[in-house]
Amino acid sequence: MNQIEITEVSLDSFEILQTLGRQTYTETFANSNTEADMARYLEESFSAQKIKTELANPDSMFFIAWENENPIGYLKVNSGQAQTELQDDSSLEIERIYVKSSHYGKMIGQLLYNKALDIARLENKAYLWLGVWEENPRAIRFYEKNGFIAFDKHIFKMGNDEQTDIMMKKIL
Repeated sequence: MNQIEITEVSLDSFEILQTLGRQTYTETFANSNTEADMARYLEESFSAQKIKTELANPDSMFFIAWENENPIGYLKVNSGQAQTELQDDSSLEIERIYVKSSHYGKMIGQLLYNKALDIARLENKAYLWLGVWEENPRAIRFYEKNGFIAFDKHIFKMGNDEQTDIMMKKIL
């Protein structure tokens, strides 16, 4: 495998993030959701304005994993008021870790997770937390392997479909 570099995303790179986000989300969930729900979610969550707003939020950070000049995955973490649910100043939320399907099994997700863990430790957070779809066993296993435990559930709107996410945390 080539050398992987992880870089923070700046506002002027929003189109790379937008394209990568749409691709990885589609690869991950298109087979499990209706075309209409996917289209609605992608439009709402990966519009240029939404991505720019998220990038401009000082409590959110995005990172892209690069293989040579090719973006292959990304990470989004939130602290403070940017967190989607808990909004606990002592925690860091991993909102997204997505990797291109061509790079599944190549430790890219682990590298991105390690980046989130480094940030949480650098910021002296007490724990990491996230929500993961209950029907995504691959991701659940990944987080369990990294020491996360389930502590609650919440509803995630995928287009018009209400889905259940398992909320997981890791005490640092």
